[in-house]
Amino acid sequence: MSSNLPLFDLYRTMRRIRTFEEHVGELYVRGLSAGSMLHLSIGEEGAAAGVCAAMKPQDSFTTHHRGHGIFLARGAEPDRMMAEIGGKETGYCRGKGGSMHIADMALGHLGANAIVGGGIPHVVGAGLSYKRQKKDAVSVAFFGDGAMQQGILYESMNMAALWELPVLFVCINNQYGMGTRIDRATRSTAFDKRAEAFGLKAEMVDGEDVESVFQAAQGMMDAARAGQPGFMAVSCFRFYGHGRMDKSPYRSAEEEETGRKRDPVAHARAGLLARALATPEQLDALDAQIAREMSAAIDFTAASPAPPLTSMFRDVYGAGQPEPEPARSRIDRILARV
Repeated sequence: MSSNLPLFDLYRTMRRIRTFEEHVGELYVRGLSAGSMLHLSIGEEGAAAGVCAAMKPQDSFTTHHRGHGIFLARGAEPDRMMAEIGGKETGYCRGKGGSMHIADMALGHLGANAIVGGGIPHVVGAGLSYKRQKKDAVSVAFFGDGAMQQGILYESMNMAALWELPVLFVCINNQYGMGTRIDRATRSTAFDKRAEAFGLKAEMVDGEDVESVFQAAQGMMDAARAGQPGFMAVSCFRFYGHGRMDKSPYRSAEEEETGRKRDPVAHARAGLLARALATPEQLDALDAQIAREMSAAIDFTAASPAPPLTSMFRDVYGAGQPEPEPARSRIDRILARV
């Protein structure tokens, strides 16, 4: 299948996501991650790489709790991302966001959200502002299949269609909402039909083929810029459990073996070799270079300082507003009077 974006570039993005996520798992095992919950997107790289490749620099987006790969595909720096996951001062949110609440307005990241469907309505507001200000920008909401059962999604799709907003809704269907398989959570998995009922342009795409995802997303983004909001459901398979500690006992060995064969990274690599777009040596060299990059991100995180206690209220209050006095310093001040 032809693509306006070289498959090699898409492969590089997916390989960086895969390797980053593997190193996030290492960060956890080494006891360097902040908090006890990490949600990896291994197996979903085609969705992140394909959709983000169709976005323009001025576009914005929101992600869900499994959004590391999406942010990386939009140009995030691995060392600052890893530092944020490690709760360090050098992270994107100075260590206060952690794995599930990374944001960066400079890259158009309006925020990740651990609440299922929590980031979806934000893009409606962003899309409305773009329309009012006549900006050539689209806002994209990334969410999992669990959000397909949330009312906020349907309210948001209805408003986006009614007001003809430059918005794209992207459901990354990894087949499981925590431990519940999607066909046990809803009678119909034809998610595109739900979106079409609201007047959205809708499409179902196989996430194993990153080029198909990119082409579909490109068409959707072009339509959204012209005032026709869209919806994409990208079918993937979550390689591991819901969280880092979830061994997914609710899935059979046969299901996992079959699901992991839908590997978008392996599929792209095979395509590059079959079409003589790269040699095994070139791909091996690229993989090794990416591995070094992500290992350096862990070293950067380990060497970075933790945020000082005095920074807990930074970015919470508006400019010029006095910050609350920490309880510890207030107690010390009171005791000093005695």
